[in-house]
Amino acid sequence: MPTARPRLFGSTGVAAAAAVISLGVFTVWRHFYGVTMVDMLVYRAEGQAVVSGHNLYTMRLPGWDLAATYPPFAAMLFVPSTWFAVTTLRALVMIANIGLLGLLGWFSFTLVGWPRRRHRLAGALLVAGFGVWLEPVWTTLQYGQVNLGIACLVLYDLTRPDRHRGKGIAIGLAAGLKLTPGLFAVYLLLTGRVRAALVSAATFAATVLIGVVALPGASWGFWTRYVWDTRRVGITELVDNQSMRGAVARLVSKHDPGMLATVSGGLCLVLGLAVAVMAARSVREMRRAEAWGVVCTAITALLLSPISWTHHWVWCVPLLVLLCAEAAQEHRRPRELRRLRWRPALVLTAAVFLSYAMWLVPQAGGLGVPWYWQLPSSVYPITGVAVLAVTGRRLLRIHRPALARFGRAKDVPADPSPLDASLTGQL
Repeated sequence: MPTARPRLFGSTGVAAAAAVISLGVFTVWRHFYGVTMVDMLVYRAEGQAVVSGHNLYTMRLPGWDLAATYPPFAAMLFVPSTWFAVTTLRALVMIANIGLLGLLGWFSFTLVGWPRRRHRLAGALLVAGFGVWLEPVWTTLQYGQVNLGIACLVLYDLTRPDRHRGKGIAIGLAAGLKLTPGLFAVYLLLTGRVRAALVSAATFAATVLIGVVALPGASWGFWTRYVWDTRRVGITELVDNQSMRGAVARLVSKHDPGMLATVSGGLCLVLGLAVAVMAARSVREMRRAEAWGVVCTAITALLLSPISWTHHWVWCVPLLVLLCAEAAQEHRRPRELRRLRWRPALVLTAAVFLSYAMWLVPQAGGLGVPWYWQLPSSVYPITGVAVLAVTGRRLLRIHRPALARFGRAKDVPADPSPLDASLTGQL
């Protein structure tokens, strides 16, 4: 017991030192590479449009021709960005995002229940220091995006006890900023946490109502027109878009992949949610069941969305933490009982998100990608589908005995009632 405090200080100190070194190298690289934080500039322009009373959705960022794509409620939250000069704002957003990366690591460790609580600060520091090299995190920092904050809101909610009355509020706020987190409310509903799902829906409705009251014209335009116009967000077939629709568009080399993409997205929604719900309901049979359910829901949302830019895949952080936990558990088993599936899976998944593979693809406008470049051009959706497939196979293997017993029970005729037995005896 007396040695616990020095060990804790030592592990945290080593993690902090390693994180500082990694972030120092990252800062130097960032300086020479050049980071525009163009999305941050769009957010600032949205906040300025709210302050000045200009039309939010006809606004275009000068020099970039980029439009506002988030709901009016989000634009209202961007107003404080107008209080700072662009140079100062860049520094503040970079610092905040690195802090949110560490917080996402903390929530991820809490979600998977690994490692022990006294080691989680060291783990969060390592995530903050080394997670910057993951491609989705790198591009989030490069563009000044809000993805890390949205992921933190969702995991904050999902790591709270189900009996907590406020569970669902943070997910509703995240959906009010960016619509895709709303799928987590569906996940809560399908896993029996009805109150949390209703709280999430009510919170989202409140964000819409606030936008309608404060910005009625912009709200009318967004919810009746602009929310359905994916062309405002970007070009579907670009390799930046790592959704199922983007993958299909590159595969068939069409701007509009049509019904094939719609069917593929629908299958991802149904099968992804089925796997996520089945995982969450397998608490007795599978360790970290809730973590697998949450990660599968996030992957399903990313696959389903018409546009999922590479920086939207910051959900790779909880996925990698989950795989680390599974690999660590596997390593602690006796050698004769070990299975080597989790460590190779961890290494392969980390390699995918460290590869920057899609940026190596020679392509013009996203169309005409040769067949041999299809894999790297859609490496994230392929990885996401693989995670869902592996999780689904694992769940089927876990529940196979129960399914077999259920099948045998259906084949065996029911015991006759006393009346039937007496009649049979008389016959």
